[in-house]
Amino acid sequence: MMATLAIVAAAAAAAGQQGMGSNPDHCFALRGSLANSRIKIEREKKARVAFLGGSITEANGWRVFTQELLKKRYPDTDFDFVDAGISSTDTTLAPFRLKSTVFPKGPVDLLFFEFAVNDLHNSRTATESIRGVEGIIRQARTLNPAIDLVILYCADEDKMEYVRKGQVAPQIAAHEKVAQHYGVSAIDLAREVTLRIDNGEFDWKKFGGLHPSPFGHQLYAASIGRFLDAAWKEPLPADAAVKPHPLPDKPLDPQHYGRGRFVDIKEATVRSGWQLVPNWKPSKGATRKQFVNCPVLEANEPGATLKLKFNGTAIGVLEAAGYDVGILEFSIDGAPFRKLDQFTQWSEGLHIPWAYLFDAELKPGDHELTLRVSADKNPKSQGHAARLLQFLVN
Repeated sequence: MMATLAIVAAAAAAAGQQGMGSNPDHCFALRGSLANSRIKIEREKKARVAFLGGSITEANGWRVFTQELLKKRYPDTDFDFVDAGISSTDTTLAPFRLKSTVFPKGPVDLLFFEFAVNDLHNSRTATESIRGVEGIIRQARTLNPAIDLVILYCADEDKMEYVRKGQVAPQIAAHEKVAQHYGVSAIDLAREVTLRIDNGEFDWKKFGGLHPSPFGHQLYAASIGRFLDAAWKEPLPADAAVKPHPLPDKPLDPQHYGRGRFVDIKEATVRSGWQLVPNWKPSKGATRKQFVNCPVLEANEPGATLKLKFNGTAIGVLEAAGYDVGILEFSIDGAPFRKLDQFTQWSEGLHIPWAYLFDAELKPGDHELTLRVSADKNPKSQGHAARLLQFLVN
């Protein structure tokens, strides 16, 4: 884990400052080039811009304000905005859903993404965060080598305390490690919010907290505007052309999720107890709008068993983990069964979309997963259910 954050020095250099600490207007690091998306926006007058993240991105906040900012600055440009924020999701799921939710209409020219808040609250480890962010970057630049990327670090009280102690939150440190390796620009919104609050400009309540108020979302968008001002400060050269970004041959983590994909639940071979529900919706309890009235592979009784043949180095599931989910037992290639408790801290009131990877360090090649419902369950759960939305294969 990094002890210090190079974003400070990089942003200070971009701002012409000796240090970034005293200037909340420059809490960003410019890395590489954002010329490709600028050419699309300014010269070709047609650009696709995507926004990937959790509930902070899904909300009609900084995402919408940034879209309005771009349309105001470039009124003659035909923008196609891709809204790919899904509440509760994090960097583990993001690479697996990238193709279906960010690239469903083809190449994306500019992608903003944020997951530092959800990686904390979903208890993702540094290794998981690195593999997830690296997966986003490598897969995005495989789907479109010319894509410009910007990673955002949104604010929560935990990250603000790290700023005040002169330290870096573990999630930001992990994301930054990847961003630096790939030359991806970053905006440290957590740092900016902390500095502005401590300068007496507003308080955490006015900002709106972890899920910002309109005031807080406007602040995020204004920061993005200043970042773009700095990135696109100099005129485009007359001979400027769209060029692929370099992609390092050697990844930070060979087990990154850059080959992550969904595998349809219909690919499973049911042995007993599972049934395909074509248009699932919960009988009680809330859910996220993206995961209702959709196909679900459901089991409700212990002993329900299925098998899935797959090729890759990682296998898992995206599921709706609600109030009645049980414990799953899984075996890969006939190995002894291991257990996974599906119940989360939010499950009692929400069928939360959750990505579980059973094993992310398999040898490349063909494998077979055996999945069954255990007779055991979490004491807080009201049942033994399992509701699979997709299989996750890397």
